[in-house]
Amino acid sequence: MKNTKMKMNKPFSKYLYLTSSLVLLTACSADADTASTSSAVSIPENTTTSDSSYSTDNSTLVSFEAEAITIDGSGATEADSILTITKPGTYILSGTLSQGQVRVEAADEADVQIVLNSVSITNSTGSAIYVKSSNQTTITLAENTTNTLTDGESYTFEDSEDEPDATLFSKTDLVLNGTGTLVIDANYAHAIKGKDDVTIAEGIYNITAVGDGIKGRDSLTIQSGTFNIVSGGDGLQTTNEEEEGKGYLSIQSGSFTVTAGGDGLQAATDLQISGGDFALTTGGGSANSTKDANGGSPGFPGAVESSSSEDAASAKGLKAGASLAIADGTFSLDTADDALHTNDAITIQGGDFTISSGDDGIHSDASLTIDGGTFDIVQSYEGLESMALTINGGEFNITTSDDGINTSGGNNVSSSDGSNTVQDTFANTATGSGTLIINGGTITVNAVGDGVDSNGSIEMNGGTLVVNGPTENDNGTLDYDTSFAMNGGTLVGIGSAGMAMSPSSTSTQSFLFTTDLALSADEAIQITGPDGEVILTFKASEVSQSLVVSTPELVEGNTYTVSSGGTTATDLAATTEASSSGMMGGGAAPGGFMK
Repeated sequence: MKNTKMKMNKPFSKYLYLTSSLVLLTACSADADTASTSSAVSIPENTTTSDSSYSTDNSTLVSFEAEAITIDGSGATEADSILTITKPGTYILSGTLSQGQVRVEAADEADVQIVLNSVSITNSTGSAIYVKSSNQTTITLAENTTNTLTDGESYTFEDSEDEPDATLFSKTDLVLNGTGTLVIDANYAHAIKGKDDVTIAEGIYNITAVGDGIKGRDSLTIQSGTFNIVSGGDGLQTTNEEEEGKGYLSIQSGSFTVTAGGDGLQAATDLQISGGDFALTTGGGSANSTKDANGGSPGFPGAVESSSSEDAASAKGLKAGASLAIADGTFSLDTADDALHTNDAITIQGGDFTISSGDDGIHSDASLTIDGGTFDIVQSYEGLESMALTINGGEFNITTSDDGINTSGGNNVSSSDGSNTVQDTFANTATGSGTLIINGGTITVNAVGDGVDSNGSIEMNGGTLVVNGPTENDNGTLDYDTSFAMNGGTLVGIGSAGMAMSPSSTSTQSFLFTTDLALSADEAIQITGPDGEVILTFKASEVSQSLVVSTPELVEGNTYTVSSGGTTATDLAATTEASSSGMMGGGAAPGGFMK
């Protein structure tokens, strides 16, 4: 039995209980009075019109039967099983075209509406629908209908071109609307591709593609709809990263079930999600991780990638070349690479996230700001990673094979000899430039590596942070380069002693810290105040030697007793009384605390 004494700033006044995985059930926490506000992605307002109404009175009716095409009305011609639309107007298609194509070759100012009314089109040598010219072409899925487009494994191109390269291909603005169903079997490359803006207002889309599911070069805007996509490449994608204001992907709502060989959703520039339900599996899922146990690449093709390269392999869940902003939604992500990734900034205002990642849970090269939401990161290499990371609110359960929260990261690159390696770089690589700021939220970390690691500084002003692990002495519950200002909130952490650190002595809130616990897995520990009141009780889920605790109610001058032993709070065996100067027992704390 060991006895040591410690003096604190304020008395504990609340009972804290932690489960075996150190999930805080009741805690003192203080949210910061001023929390930083997330800035929205600067996506232009979508002014595309989407009118799904039509009338047979003023429309051209087209019926298919085998390879025959019958036209009732004007504005379209037929030759060699190809329907060519040359005038603006509405064209209602029905029947089965077993070998043929629908083409739009209208004037640049012409608006064309094609209504798919229980239609099936197969073209074994090219696109089933090819929009070569128009101002805007709208594909309307008639209510209560199922429509099917199918292409072949090889295309015959015109004039030595390499396009069209999608079952539904448009060189001009493309709109899809209507409440019917569109089934696409893309055997050559992509299912839907637009060279300008693509807007989807509604409908049900069942897509199988050897390439990408839905592509918009300049932009892809989805207002609503149900999307079931199995793709060899990306599920949804934009590609224009050269022109300002282009290349964005915007989703307002909808249901998305995507199984992709590449990325689930990829924006060349900005990705904005206002809401929706997302179930994304990429690169075979987290079981096909891009990281091995040491953080290198085990050979998965997606591990060697350049975020700016359209053709490079990647298997991320939500990926943006510039900024990623999420306001709300439900996300179930099982990814071989990062679940959320951007080369610039991520802002999350809310949402419900369940993440199993073969690499990072959420990664941003420059900055990551989280204002709210629930985050269950059940598997990841590192949980939250960015050079500048701010948590203003939210509920977090983070499990990692390396660091739980880390202010470091970057793009994966290949080595000079061509072998698959993973190297993280920053937008700002200056020593000590990483920042972690916690203003609120409830955060539970279970880490094999460092629990919380900052390549720079940590500042905690409110919320609750509970860290469980690591067990190996080459990592620590806390790890920072410059300072940890503990100014508010509740901090509880246990782990190994070899690299154990406490908050800095310049903190405005006091803390308990020791490296002399010797806890076994599932062993109970309890902290009591000067009058015997129970302050905190929990079980250590792993073998642990260090403990760090800080709450707003600790009082300097009071004695706090730490008892350990047994598996419940009622059969505690050993007792340690805290000593003075902000530490219990051994270990060196940054900022002047010495053993």
